[in-house]
Amino acid sequence: MKTDMDPAEWQLRCELAACYQLTDLYGMSDLASTHISVMLPGAAHHFLVNPLGVLFDEMRASDLLKVDLHGRVIGGDPALLNPAGFVIHSAIHLAQSDIVCVMHSHTRANNAIAMQATGLRPLSQKACVMLDFVGYHDYEGAALDEDERERLVRDLGAEGRVLILRNHGALTVGRTVGEAFCWMHRLETACKYQIDGLAGGQPLHELSEATIRHTRAQGRKMLGPGGFLETGKVEWPGLLRKLERERGTSYRT
Repeated sequence: MKTDMDPAEWQLRCELAACYQLTDLYGMSDLASTHISVMLPGAAHHFLVNPLGVLFDEMRASDLLKVDLHGRVIGGDPALLNPAGFVIHSAIHLAQSDIVCVMHSHTRANNAIAMQATGLRPLSQKACVMLDFVGYHDYEGAALDEDERERLVRDLGAEGRVLILRNHGALTVGRTVGEAFCWMHRLETACKYQIDGLAGGQPLHELSEATIRHTRAQGRKMLGPGGFLETGKVEWPGLLRKLERERGTSYRT
């Protein structure tokens, strides 16, 4: 840890850098074009986000920019702040005090679903159990206009954890870094299942409305706060161990 840094900030820097490297490890990065942020504790309302030009597989705790909710870079090079990243992440951090981490991605699978008019369909268990946490946001162009922030927050909803960005990608949020990452991984898997099923050239087995309702209710109990599969709670420590086995500990520097 840097000797002049608050231990709580350094811990969150390490977790966020790990999230970037895990995003690359699981094939969900897009060079340096997307972004993940984490809110720092304290009254200053600062958050951490990646600098432009640093690829996800090389992200380190010390690389991250510290930004305030007005878009001013408090720590790091101001020229490396992605303005679209600021708009998307500040929207959520301004609105939801219990949300710590915001993750945005452009993957092949989530873009394919974001382009389909029906969005994520209840064709697999993976999709069904998460549907009560999923919202949709219509594409408005590159996220450079600050007035889009209120619509991002509206479409996510107070209980939302996943926002499919039409014709663009996806966004997930969490009360921890691990929760946001695991929602994104869960969404990515469900999107892949749907695309693969649609590509098979065979009639799909549709679930009944009663089964869909029942499974959605099960998903809220399983994946939500206090559930036995509460998203990110049990997976995150193992993901950090996996990252260190696969990529080492550079994220903690």
